[in-house]
Amino acid sequence: MNDAENTQNSASQPLEERVNNRSQRPSSNAFKAFMASNWAPSSQELPQLDAVAPYAANRRKAISALFKGERLVIPAGPLKVRSNDCDYRFRPHSGFAHLTGLGLDHEPDAVLILEPVEEGTGEDGGNHRATLYFRPLAGRDTEQFYADSRSGEFWIGARPTLEEFEARLGLATAHIDQLETAITKDVGAPEIGGISVRLVRKVDENIDALVDTARYNTARDPENLDLGVLDALDEKLSEALSELRLLKDEWEIEQMKIAVSATVEGFEEVVKALPRALTHARGERVVEGAFFARAREVGNELGYDTIAASGNNATVLHWTRNTGRIHAGELLLLDAGVEADSLYTADITRTLPASGTFSDIQRKVYQAVLDAADAGFAAAQPGTKFRDIHTAATTVLAERLAEWGILPVTVAEAISPEGQQHRRWMPHGTSHHLGLDVHDCAQAKRELYLDGVLTEGMVFTIEPGLYFKKEDLAIPEEYRGIGVRIEDDILMTAEGPVNLSAALPRNAEDVEDWMAGIYRTEEA
Repeated sequence: MNDAENTQNSASQPLEERVNNRSQRPSSNAFKAFMASNWAPSSQELPQLDAVAPYAANRRKAISALFKGERLVIPAGPLKVRSNDCDYRFRPHSGFAHLTGLGLDHEPDAVLILEPVEEGTGEDGGNHRATLYFRPLAGRDTEQFYADSRSGEFWIGARPTLEEFEARLGLATAHIDQLETAITKDVGAPEIGGISVRLVRKVDENIDALVDTARYNTARDPENLDLGVLDALDEKLSEALSELRLLKDEWEIEQMKIAVSATVEGFEEVVKALPRALTHARGERVVEGAFFARAREVGNELGYDTIAASGNNATVLHWTRNTGRIHAGELLLLDAGVEADSLYTADITRTLPASGTFSDIQRKVYQAVLDAADAGFAAAQPGTKFRDIHTAATTVLAERLAEWGILPVTVAEAISPEGQQHRRWMPHGTSHHLGLDVHDCAQAKRELYLDGVLTEGMVFTIEPGLYFKKEDLAIPEEYRGIGVRIEDDILMTAEGPVNLSAALPRNAEDVEDWMAGIYRTEEA
């Protein structure tokens, strides 16, 4: 073959195949036969039913009741590329995880389908038959076993079989090769005998395209297909899945406690690392790394990017660069959460004196934020509204700002809808729901979220703060560069709120004693 032919063959090679040019993978029949031989047999023993399975079945039944006669398509999502052929660790869509009970990282491209059946004859007396479609473990006699770097056991480890997932989840399973038919069959307007489809959109582009094509191909008048109506159908499903998570079941509450406990351990590791962080050019990264190490040791991952913000960086609400130094005498605002293997996450913030002791002005600001948090906690009673937590907490902050001569108007004017001047130094909300997502239930209707009534089974945060930027000339100089936030994870019970994260000290003196105790232990 001459140089011209070589160049032509190289240019005709598809781009997606070129990533394998470095591997020099053998392709002879002899090699394939050798790779398929002499492997120990896989275990034939099926796993026990997961503890989450009956809870996930109840969740599916609740969604089934809302969408009788309609096919529901809930994708897990695909792998996402970080760079070139390296993927991020996989995390399924939270709606998919909630309805299946699956966490961790072994079901990319999977799709849960709730197929409509005669009312009351479906799963657990529901209106649908649930089936999980996914790509199971390839046999060791297949080329995929050693050649597929995204799904081959040789590369990523074992994947569950169809039978294993069915045994674990109490849920019917099917090979992903059958997915297209399952999604598209009989799609059409119900008035002409078709099945209406609702989809959780923007999770998997391939599934979006498959549903959209099926809708277009079966529409009586494709040219005038009302996409707005179809989008509304899909949005209603996402809304329902989000609202279903407003109340946590017993299994979910236990997972939240596991996540909180692991996060407390992470904060302890941060305090142990603080002496080294104070000597490092990127002390905030030392803190971030200490927490991340604990998250990976005892959980699945971080629930969100850690905020390790020292000094003036603590006044940046979402400071996740974590590139700054930590100077003695500064405050370290640490906002972090461990995501458990079940994918439920904690979300806790503590503001720590880097040198172990608060200065007078730091203590003054810290106490104001703590008092606001306590006021929010006192307001969080069964039957009150979610928005009442924010009102109670920010009223305290407005009062303190007025006492310090910072608030430019009266407290009454500031807390009125027309005022809100105190929000210059507390610009975010005081609470959000917490669960599979750090900002859980985000697609819930306003009347069920902000105006919702606090009910047994809700899990949410209380997190007031004060942020005085160095550049803020509206405040006395002594306050500038101080950022304080205190955040706890709250479970609403029939008797009232329970602070799940109370194991982490909150009072200034307790914080100082806690840090000193860890330092003494480390030195010993």
